[in-house]
Amino acid sequence: MPERLVVIGGDAAGMTAASLARRRRSEKELEVVAFERSGFTSYSACGLPYYVAGEIDDIDQLIARSPEEHRANGIDVRLRQEVVGIDLEKRTIAVIDRVHEQEHDEPFDQLVIATGAAPIRPDIPGVNARGVHGIQTITDGIELHDHVGDHDRAVVVGGGYIGLEMAEAMKKRGMDVTIVEAAPQPMSTLDPDMGALVADAIRRMDIELQTDTEVKGFETDKDDHVRAVVTERGTLPAGIVVLGIGVRPNSKLAVDAGIAVGERGGIITNRRQEASVEGVWAAGDCVETFHRISRKLVAIALGTHANKQGRVAGINATGGYAAFPGVIGTAITKICDYEIGRTGLSEREAKASARQEGAP
Repeated sequence: MPERLVVIGGDAAGMTAASLARRRRSEKELEVVAFERSGFTSYSACGLPYYVAGEIDDIDQLIARSPEEHRANGIDVRLRQEVVGIDLEKRTIAVIDRVHEQEHDEPFDQLVIATGAAPIRPDIPGVNARGVHGIQTITDGIELHDHVGDHDRAVVVGGGYIGLEMAEAMKKRGMDVTIVEAAPQPMSTLDPDMGALVADAIRRMDIELQTDTEVKGFETDKDDHVRAVVTERGTLPAGIVVLGIGVRPNSKLAVDAGIAVGERGGIITNRRQEASVEGVWAAGDCVETFHRISRKLVAIALGTHANKQGRVAGINATGGYAAFPGVIGTAITKICDYEIGRTGLSEREAKASARQEGAP
């Protein structure tokens, strides 16, 4: 019997781990099975704003490698199969087939957890109403794309990377768009002078930007569809709401199984992407990773990190040796007229890190 490697999650980290494992060991030696709850694998979430904006016509253009291509390479990809539990003692996972709504167990010898991140949904009235979108997966992007044409006004809650990109995308589709941000500036990971430039660019696109404004809830109609966003300054009509508050590691499976997670909710691994249980590896947006400048653990959701960590996990899960040294806080995007990049620590982050180290 060949050894069995099970991968939970079919996007960047998971399928990179599966592909590296398959490349290193033959099908006679190793069975590689990947479970993905959606109908897609190996897609570019970073391209979703361009699809929502109508600049990309076909969603297939965002798919780097289809399930059929992975299967042709010897990976058993199981779509619409949601993993709902991990039994470390029995070395099994519990899977629900979402097509037939049937649950069954699957054994593993080695396990890679690559469950990604989940959009933050604040605990406020109406947040789960129809028309309130979190954007993380390709399915989220398709739903928003198809919904945009039905409405004239949108509100984006949160002025981070994804919130601003989606605001611009909906503006290009002809909608009136308002961004509501609780902080004094958009993109709070930037220093204030750079954030001011971004704010100016947003307003030049005729997108309303409200900073220092907290959202209190969402009003809905009789069909439980959002119709307005309630803020401390007043009520904003909206047929679509996009939550751009950020994401958190999707680590519930690990937590429930007794696998160690950190203060930021991400799975804790060593530099070989090995979790706290032997034979269990984790990679991508669901983990915490070492920041090479602040020397602290951080949770940063980026596909570039996910691919590298997935590669490391796939090598080590098949008996090799590889290490992921950590991150330095690099991120880039394009908002309106600006191409924006950052790396290292912002001034605020540097000061906070120095205080924690006891510097004056």
